[in-house]
Amino acid sequence: QVQLIESGGGVVQAGGSLRLSCVASGPTSSRYPMGWFRQPLGKEREFVAGISRIAYSTHYAESVKGRFTISRDNAKNTLYLQMNTLKPEDTAVYYCAADSSMRLAYAAQDPDAYDYWGQGTQVTVSS
Repeated sequence: QVQLIESGGGVVQAGGSLRLSCVASGPTSSRYPMGWFRQPLGKEREFVAGISRIAYSTHYAESVKGRFTISRDNAKNTLYLQMNTLKPEDTAVYYCAADSSMRLAYAAQDPDAYDYWGQGTQVTVSS
């Protein structure tokens, strides 16, 4: 069983930065591909960034590429999302997710590939 707890959301002006954290419980959670997703109000959940379980390669949605950075600290069982140059369209509830199936080495963009989710943290970017 894996529990994921996000933190770090808040209200920030356009152009500002935030760092989200996701603490994972469970001794094997560092082996899982993990991702960040977001869900704007009234819209579907969308992929933001992912980090693989092998070599920790990363990939990003086009809308955040060059502005957001995903990373993980296995010693702390923590996943991060550094968000810079935030825009009003980045406003959403942000979720971290883990794929414990071990079927994939990379972090999928399809939210259905993930079986563990955090409770979400709200990010609001004002213009």
